[in-house]
Amino acid sequence: MKRFIIIIFIFQGIISSAQNAIDVYPTHWWAGMKNTKLQLLIRSTANITSDKLAFQSSSADVKVVKIHKPENRHYLIIDLDIASSAKPQQVKFSFGGIIRNEWKSFLFQLKARSAANGTTRVQGVTSQDLVYLLLPDRFSNGDPSNDRFSDLRDTEADRNNPFLRHGGDLQGIIDHLDYFNELGVTALWLNPVLENNQTLTDEGGTKRSAYHGYAFTDHYNVDKRLGGNSAYIKLIVEAHKKGLKVIQDAVYNHVGNQHFLFTDPPSKDWFTQWPSYQNTSYKDQPLVDKYASAIDRRITLDGWFTPFLPDLDAKNSYVSNYLIQHSVWTTEEFGIDGWRVDTYFYNDLDFMNRCNKELYREFPKITIFGETWIHSVTNQAYFSENNLTVPWKSNLQGVTDFQWHFSLNASLNENFSWDGGVNKLYSVLAQDILYKDPMRNVIFLDNHDLDRYYSVIGENISKFKMGIALLLTQRGIPQLYYGTEILMKNLKNPSDAEVRRDFPGGFPGDAVNKFSSAGRTAQENDAFNYVKTFANFRKSSSAVRSGRFMQYLPEDGVYVYFRYDNTETVMCVFNQNEGPKTIALSRFSERIKDYTKAFDVATGTTFNLEPNLTLGGKYVLVMKLSR
Repeated sequence: MKRFIIIIFIFQGIISSAQNAIDVYPTHWWAGMKNTKLQLLIRSTANITSDKLAFQSSSADVKVVKIHKPENRHYLIIDLDIASSAKPQQVKFSFGGIIRNEWKSFLFQLKARSAANGTTRVQGVTSQDLVYLLLPDRFSNGDPSNDRFSDLRDTEADRNNPFLRHGGDLQGIIDHLDYFNELGVTALWLNPVLENNQTLTDEGGTKRSAYHGYAFTDHYNVDKRLGGNSAYIKLIVEAHKKGLKVIQDAVYNHVGNQHFLFTDPPSKDWFTQWPSYQNTSYKDQPLVDKYASAIDRRITLDGWFTPFLPDLDAKNSYVSNYLIQHSVWTTEEFGIDGWRVDTYFYNDLDFMNRCNKELYREFPKITIFGETWIHSVTNQAYFSENNLTVPWKSNLQGVTDFQWHFSLNASLNENFSWDGGVNKLYSVLAQDILYKDPMRNVIFLDNHDLDRYYSVIGENISKFKMGIALLLTQRGIPQLYYGTEILMKNLKNPSDAEVRRDFPGGFPGDAVNKFSSAGRTAQENDAFNYVKTFANFRKSSSAVRSGRFMQYLPEDGVYVYFRYDNTETVMCVFNQNEGPKTIALSRFSERIKDYTKAFDVATGTTFNLEPNLTLGGKYVLVMKLSR
């Protein structure tokens, strides 16, 4: 093979010792990518000390376009162009100065892209799915041998301490794939799985681990306490075999303060700079407010999320390239089906559009939704594809629909009034005109950052069933938090750890196993079976999965809505009152038409539709209509 050599006379050096290891990011790539540009970040522990540098590629398919010299002389940044006609191959890169025996080299693999993308992997997640959110460390421990490692900064694992790691891992999830199938789940969303090699942090006098996963220290390695890259690949392959999709949690806004990019940054402008520590305001309004000041906007975007999570500056093109290439690499490497983006609006928004665009281009079926924990439908819509006439437009498909969540809680816990109770849910949905496609919003009862749903509703089983029925029949992509189906409870008091307790039965030595009906109480089985019934009905109902939505103004605490398409009509009647209510069906003739019978999803019985319908208090009646 002919060798192509480019000599660049702008650098100061070669690696001073041939013994120093080289790390390359991305670690490998693929032939046939639509984007032929690739930027390699090369890192060594040794400085570059000479005046002249040569960099050569062993392949005519891979050309070195430009070499960048970062401020930190441990790094080189190399721009490559990979021919669209390039075949899978191994490319040898060599670089150094005039003295040949001091040159460094590394092999870089171009793999073949998967032919299964868009079919059995990278399928995307839609309103036809039911997403199950879980924290791997708190769900199930399938391999106790990986609980602790002496070469990591945090060597502790103690289930008796809510702030330390508990030992859950990816094998534990694999062991319970049949449980998800039984429940009716079709997609798994895992809190971050990337390496969090962090020291314990002191938060309010309490030592805490990064068990939650949001403090990355290596973008290209899954945490070995979870099983590492091989276990992640195994999980995704096995999940796909079972008809389960996988969503990965992305964090672009920050990293852990032990990440090598922070402890040994290529240049100081990889992170946002302030004269002294500046926390974000956690306010989204300055990004939407036409009257906002520049400093308020900057504090929202560039303030640090916490002192332990350094804020990446994605306005730096090297930073944005690093993050975007990682997201593409992860999708192709592991075959995930979608991304949930943490702390979405804290990111540079132009960067987010560019990142999303690259993922859409390489993986046309991929799904991306962003965390938007804000308190206005308009502002929430602003951060997704929308129908607003505004200077900056988002290309994000959907958001975590906190407005739906807040209004759902109000529907269950507030008294009915002109603008209270279920009227809040109606009002939120009436504003769907702001979204390009509200069916891509993710709706939920609770998650890892919120009080547990069963506690919020006062441990009331009737309210529990009402929320489940709404979650699984309203518009959007429904998401269930692990353990909700077995009535796991608790408020965030004194900390988030209270709503992130271990799933009973997922760990060696557990007294009960709630993955099995035999280990659940009668009430827990009632709740589990109710979720199972509606989740599996949803699988068979085209109207609920992807049909249109029509709602009627709530009257006297009763709210009626329909899901329908050309082949099916589902009628849902929500009674938030304590006592029974009777409604005249003539009001809904537009949708009932000539239907005469109704199949009650909860009970599995069929009854005749009469002019009036009476339903009990604190109840949601879901009916599939027929003639």
